[in-house]
Amino acid sequence: MWLPKYSTRLAVLQLLLLQLLWLSPAAAKKDKPEISSHRFDNAPSNFFYFDDSNVVLLHDREGGLVHRSDDAGKSWDKVDIDGGKAWDMWRHPHDNQKAYIMSKGSSTHWHTDDQGKTWKDFEIPKARPSLFRAPLAFHAEDSNKVLIHGEICRIGGLMDCREVTFYTKDGFEKVAKLKENTRGCIFAHATPEFKTGDNDKDDDRVICVTTGRISFDRRQHRLAVSSNFFRDEEEPNLEGDRTVQGIINIAVVKGYIVAAARAPNTDELAMYVTDDASTWHRAVFPSDSRIKEDAYTVLESTSYSIEVDVMTVDPPNPMGVLFTSNSNGTYFTKNIAHTNRNVNGIVDFEKVQNIQGIVLVNVVDNWKEVEGSFGREEKRLKSQISFDDGRTFKDLTADKKSLHLHSVSEMNNVGRVFSSSAPGLVMGVGNTGKSLKPYEEGDLYVSTDAGLTWTQALEEAHKYEFGDQGSILVAIYDEGPTDVIQYSLNYGRKWHKVDLPEGKIKAKALTTTPDSTAMKFFLWGIKGGGSGSEHWVFSIDFEDMHEEKCSDKDFEDWTARVDEDKKAICVMGRKQTYRRRKPDADCFIREKKFEEIEPDFEKCKCTKEDFECDYNFVRSKDGKDCVRDGPLPDPKGVCKGDTKKYRASSGFRKIPGNGCEGGEALDKEVERDCEDTLKPIVSGEINTEKTSFPGKSFRGYYYLERTESSSSSDKASKDETIIMRTDNSKVYITRDHGKSWDQILKDEEIKEIYPHPHFNDVCYFLTSSKTVHYTINRGDTFGHLKTESEPTRDDDLQALSFHADYKDWLIWTGATGCDRKGECHNDAWYSTDRGANWNILQRFVRKCEFIKEEGRGNKEKLVYCAKFKDEKLGGPLELQASDDWFAAPQTKFDSIVDFTTMSEFIIVASKDQTEGGSLKVDASVDGQTFADALFPSNFNVPIQKAYTVLDSHTHAVFLHVTVGDKKDAEYGSIIKSNSNGTSYVLSLNNVNRNTHGYADFEKMLGLEGVALVNIVANVEEAVKGTGKKLKTMITHNDGAEWSLLKAPQNDPEGRSYECKTDNVASCSLHLHGYTERRDPRNVFSSPSAVGLMMAVGNVGEYLTTKSEKTSDTFITRDGGFVWQAVKKGNYMWEYGDQGSIIVIVRDTVATDEIFYSLDEGTEWIPYKFSSKKVNVAILSTVPSDNSLNFLLWGREEDSDSEIVTFNLDFSQLKERSKQCKLDEKNPNSDDSDYYLWEPKHPAQDNHCLFGHIAQYHRKIPERECFNGRSIQHLHNIARHCECTRSDFECDYNYEPAKDGSCKLVDGLEPPDHSRICKEDQNIISYFKPTGYRRVPLSTCKGGNELEKYESKEVPCRGHEIEYENAHRGLSGFWIFILGVVLPVGIASAVGYWVWQNWHGKFGSIRLGGDSRSPFDAEQPWIKYPVAAVAGIVAVLAAVPLLVGSLWRWGMGMVGGGRRYTTRGSFARGRGDYAVVDDDELLGEDEDEEV
Repeated sequence: MWLPKYSTRLAVLQLLLLQLLWLSPAAAKKDKPEISSHRFDNAPSNFFYFDDSNVVLLHDREGGLVHRSDDAGKSWDKVDIDGGKAWDMWRHPHDNQKAYIMSKGSSTHWHTDDQGKTWKDFEIPKARPSLFRAPLAFHAEDSNKVLIHGEICRIGGLMDCREVTFYTKDGFEKVAKLKENTRGCIFAHATPEFKTGDNDKDDDRVICVTTGRISFDRRQHRLAVSSNFFRDEEEPNLEGDRTVQGIINIAVVKGYIVAAARAPNTDELAMYVTDDASTWHRAVFPSDSRIKEDAYTVLESTSYSIEVDVMTVDPPNPMGVLFTSNSNGTYFTKNIAHTNRNVNGIVDFEKVQNIQGIVLVNVVDNWKEVEGSFGREEKRLKSQISFDDGRTFKDLTADKKSLHLHSVSEMNNVGRVFSSSAPGLVMGVGNTGKSLKPYEEGDLYVSTDAGLTWTQALEEAHKYEFGDQGSILVAIYDEGPTDVIQYSLNYGRKWHKVDLPEGKIKAKALTTTPDSTAMKFFLWGIKGGGSGSEHWVFSIDFEDMHEEKCSDKDFEDWTARVDEDKKAICVMGRKQTYRRRKPDADCFIREKKFEEIEPDFEKCKCTKEDFECDYNFVRSKDGKDCVRDGPLPDPKGVCKGDTKKYRASSGFRKIPGNGCEGGEALDKEVERDCEDTLKPIVSGEINTEKTSFPGKSFRGYYYLERTESSSSSDKASKDETIIMRTDNSKVYITRDHGKSWDQILKDEEIKEIYPHPHFNDVCYFLTSSKTVHYTINRGDTFGHLKTESEPTRDDDLQALSFHADYKDWLIWTGATGCDRKGECHNDAWYSTDRGANWNILQRFVRKCEFIKEEGRGNKEKLVYCAKFKDEKLGGPLELQASDDWFAAPQTKFDSIVDFTTMSEFIIVASKDQTEGGSLKVDASVDGQTFADALFPSNFNVPIQKAYTVLDSHTHAVFLHVTVGDKKDAEYGSIIKSNSNGTSYVLSLNNVNRNTHGYADFEKMLGLEGVALVNIVANVEEAVKGTGKKLKTMITHNDGAEWSLLKAPQNDPEGRSYECKTDNVASCSLHLHGYTERRDPRNVFSSPSAVGLMMAVGNVGEYLTTKSEKTSDTFITRDGGFVWQAVKKGNYMWEYGDQGSIIVIVRDTVATDEIFYSLDEGTEWIPYKFSSKKVNVAILSTVPSDNSLNFLLWGREEDSDSEIVTFNLDFSQLKERSKQCKLDEKNPNSDDSDYYLWEPKHPAQDNHCLFGHIAQYHRKIPERECFNGRSIQHLHNIARHCECTRSDFECDYNYEPAKDGSCKLVDGLEPPDHSRICKEDQNIISYFKPTGYRRVPLSTCKGGNELEKYESKEVPCRGHEIEYENAHRGLSGFWIFILGVVLPVGIASAVGYWVWQNWHGKFGSIRLGGDSRSPFDAEQPWIKYPVAAVAGIVAVLAAVPLLVGSLWRWGMGMVGGGRRYTTRGSFARGRGDYAVVDDDELLGEDEDEEV
């Protein structure tokens, strides 16, 4: 074609212009990243990318705002919600479109379904987000399903909140209540890896930790499971056919659900695991390992095993040991010891992302020094790496030197520490040398072969991040302010600098998309300091740089592991090969779909490296074999009859997740002996073991009992440890309940023994010097400490006081100045490290105690001290309090007699100077604020001389007030308080007490509200010197009503009693109570044997003298309604195996036989235990009454120089050779060994008690089996009942009339119920008083609601409109206690009160009266708690199951008196019963002879 010349020139010109345009700044590719900046008013509290996108949300908590960027931080917009209300922000972990904004203190919140473009609000009805746990829990497959943890609070805040969980199934279109009183809920399908195997269950199955059936005590927290959002629910069996209480947390870890449980009096936990949400197993750790509360961390695990790090050395420099489970999470083996962790439980442990089997850890190199220094020695850390999922480890190296890197325990950036999805690329800050140096002395290192070798990338410490699948590395100086960033495009070999636009900043975070596939980075830094600080966010964008998109030639095959010849080797039974960009390729991957790289796998043949040691096997010394380190599991149904062999584990197992095939088969089963198993041989005999000791008497014995959450190995499960001291100060220990004994601390003269009242594993041994010995593992090992002074010389004071939560926190009361005449006094010292260091607490003290206790909500450091004013001995006692170790003490009272703690109450007796020296009582439930106790106006005791605090475990204080104190004619009245211990009503008059101040009052253990007392029936004659005539009375409704005990028709020999038992007034059963007890531990009942009580007494009009001729031994099986006489004379008794065995032995009479019953006392079988007559002083068993072993303590008749023990072992009885079967789902099935028992009130035809019908598991007496693990006796609350008179007691200023009704006391005014409106501003109405108040334990509904009967409902002032609109027709909804507060709630579940009693620091404190103690006790802590019912509203202290990182939600926001005698003192009502008068805490410190 022909063109004119000018056309040709035009074309050339156009071409040149086009080339110029291409080269112009607007179109040319850049040679450095683009950086943009944005300033925020406040520091970001949270920010995150939506996965696979450039959308970032940033939360400003201080301003209550959320900002959004859709270009990785270049530009920002405020999210359109109500300004200033955004308190927290959450991203859905399984749906990259959804996020949530939670407000604080409001029921309105917001959610987005389009990465924050639009937001919708949603409501949580009448609730705010929980402060105790993460507010949201997610479903892994259906992102519309979300659980919401909320709390409904009354005015007064945190301590008066009820946790409620809600749910939505449609993405918050509707929100409904799931369940009340939860302690955390999860979907079973909370991770993609977890599958139940049932699609329906995967859809909707929810698992919750919830409170006990009728208790908020955390010892009774349990699991509840539902597949229809709790229209129906069930409690799963966690250990065999038994449910487990004390659940403290649950978590989903990859393909497993893990639940942790803790029993009282231990910090050891039991871990339960399921991989299908149906069948649970207890996780078994090696016999030398224990997991403890706040001392284990569930780490980043795999789909085929769980990684757990267990703390072995306590803070301040904690260490741990790493365990890995088998494939179903039930058996754990030890991988590496001395792992480094911080005080928050974060462990230096991280898996290299996307490469199977590679793990980096930090270990403590000087672990011996750290262990020996009580954690005070600074740790020297070394970094190690494993290429076989933690089975073996080796050092990291850089330039042939050992390299050590800062890890997870000291996070200096967000996200993962070392790795990303970039294959084989790992970075870290650290140093070479012998150990890890401070962060500021570190340099930046990089590895391109997944940690095998390292090179220094940059000098100095830097924050760093990976992008574009590793083709971009970004770093910023982290030791101070900087104005540059650096980046590398060749795996860290060469670095380039780029200036930041806003000058120097201190980098706070550097991050990118979670999968590190993006080319944009997010940097947050602070400019300046103090009030002038500026918060800047930078977007660092590499997308417009000149590098092209990589082609296939720019990639190479990279193998995860190669040998010295660069040939691929196997990792976890596979060769792993990745396609990754070549280091020198001049290109970017530029993957727009944000897809992560997937490896190719080639399976390998199995070699020895693919196997590890199985459960209860360890490596041989040469490391070649796995040898037995414990008994093998019992092969069910195999080792029977003459069978002597069976096939079992070889000792090896294939490493979980290992993919090798063929080759060596080290895990092939081998033939083993049946004798190697756990299965016992039953002889059918009762075995007896006698042990003799030099001496004349036993001075104390102490059960250090395992708890339900203690180690589950065979050796540990048979551990029944007792520590005993004789009159010659020799100390012995037995680990098998007295079958064999060993002397301990042979070279020491032990004066006193103090078992820790809150931790059964811990016990202290006092000498007369400053040396104190101790054990923290039930006598496995012993240590010693030095105090600042000798123990106190006051016989009635305790030298050691303990903290309820921290077992190493101690208060020491020691004698000071005793070498100077007239200056001997007591000073108190405290230690937080088990006596390694002591600091002065207070001088010239009477006593000091930790006040922290569950349900009381105190500060952890709260301490009370009774000290002499102006440090003058004999002067008034001040009560001072402090929560800062008395840096700034507060004087609570100027002149007190004493103080005590009991359940949630702190009770102080002080002198009322205006009442002629009369005592007065003040009470507190928080340890901060005290209120005067208001006694009933009709209760007229002009000068109150003595009080005895009897019980406060049912949210009310029972107080015995002495009315008559004439010697041998003492008596008083029992008054009962409201729920804050400040206002009292009369319960019963003329209750017996003795000269020493102890009252005949005893709660039945295991049943709510049942108590027995002895009253003085002839008060007027008794005060004239004619002697007391006592009668026994019982209450079944917590002291609201009392009645005489109906006598049995016949005596133990079948003869009728002389009096007519139909006439209860003149012929009833009377029992010898506490005031006559030689051993205060011999209580009537056991919480593990529900409904059973035994006692010694007589039938007649009054209680007679306790003697062989006049007394019989009685039993009741139904909570005190029907009694049976079982033996003539006086017997001691003990319950075993939760009541399936009862053993009795003659009291005060030499004998050679015991009697035992296997059917709840119907038949008694004699057994001769000795060839000689023995004076038995004590019959004992473990405090939980759950053993098949018993121990007799005494002296043979013909011996003056030896004392003896007899172990009676019933475990070989054929009748107790098999485990009883319990079916929670079908409790009354034909093959069940249990039945459901319902207690009842004698005045009612139905089985209603406290407004409900409670059903308890009880073993069928005739069944020949043993209970074994403690049964959770309370099965269910069958239904709530209509209210009757038995659900009520008389209100304040009212008293019982002769007809049983409550009448206003003449001349007094009714209480002002309108006060409750001021106490709780949420309440909109109240009822006028009727004279009745509901018993705090009652849950009755409807019926004869006496507190509202003929009462007018009145609106609270200011709530009249709400009352008219919302409350009309709901008459009687609000219930009052004494016009002060609502009932706190229901008391503790009746079958489990033993746990509370084990605390041992509560009990009876007598304020005033005679000072003599009735017990010849060397250990002044035989303090009998006449109240043994546990029921406190627990403050949650959830143990975090940490998976890789800390939980983020929280970012914004013993009794005084006498010392110990035995561990039995803290069980079955065997706690503290201290005596106090106007001048001193009384009680002799003489040795007890038994």
